Amino acid sequence: MVESSARSYIIDSMKALQWDVEVDSFLDATPQGYKEFANVIATLNPEACQRLVLACHYDSKFSRNETLLGATDAAVPCAMIIHLARVLDRQLKIQQTKNAHMTLQLIFFDGEEAFQKWMSTDSLYGSRHLASKWEQEPHDSECGENGTSQLDKIKMFLLLDLLGAENPRFISYFLGTHGVHTQFIYIEERLNSLHELEGPGGKTNYFKTSLSPGFVQDDHTPFVERGVPVLHLVTNPFPETWHKETDDGNHLDYTVINNLNKIVSLFVAQYLHLDIEKHVFLQAFN
Repeated sequence: MVESSARSYIIDSMKALQWDVEVDSFLDATPQGYKEFANVIATLNPEACQRLVLACHYDSKFSRNETLLGATDAAVPCAMIIHLARVLDRQLKIQQTKNAHMTLQLIFFDGEEAFQKWMSTDSLYGSRHLASKWEQEPHDSECGENGTSQLDKIKMFLLLDLLGAENPRFISYFLGTHGVHTQFIYIEERLNSLHELEGPGGKTNYFKTSLSPGFVQDDHTPFVERGVPVLHLVTNPFPETWHKETDDGNHLDYTVINNLNKIVSLFVAQYLHLDIEKHVFLQAFN
């Protein structure tokens, strides 16, 4: 029931912005029998040949004994992505008239959590399905050579997870996208210099220069395995409330969320070369 309500809210929110919304429904075997899952894919311009993908999961951890709402895991990432689409809506649509080749695509995965114990066959149901599906679907002929797949449209895949707790720390996991991670460092430094982020001593220090090859299993995994460039924006270490009943709205740090909204939105604006004025952009968060 929680997942279906969240799914309806996501669909309604993106349709209200007049994005193209696809519900990718499928059945898969789980330790609890066959279950129906539904990924939600919102694309600003489905005809574009290249995509910047922002992704998260909207399902919550299944538990027979506890009520797990999943605020950081991953209601906050979902809310951040929808908020970003609203804040940048006008600039994104202007950009599409200037560069219809590149667009923003938002993916809300179902079935990230394990039903019993995390393993390759009991986790990542939605992302495993979608990565496999897109790998088998041919690239549009007008977008490239024959033999390429829908996955080749993804220029960058940014996965958000476990966000909203205090004192987040983000490191880089992939050499191939370490330069993109460095962009986040520069954006955070720039916003700090403008006194637009709130933190101890008047500034934040979320993004670290550390490169730690290898990665945490998450919805990006099936895409990494197929060669898609990925940046995993996940708190390291995990929040103390992870998979606990306390992962709720009372244990969120809303200052951190607002800071991350600014950083991620500015990254998207820069990546897509949006024409945006600083005061108009920052006003949306104040």
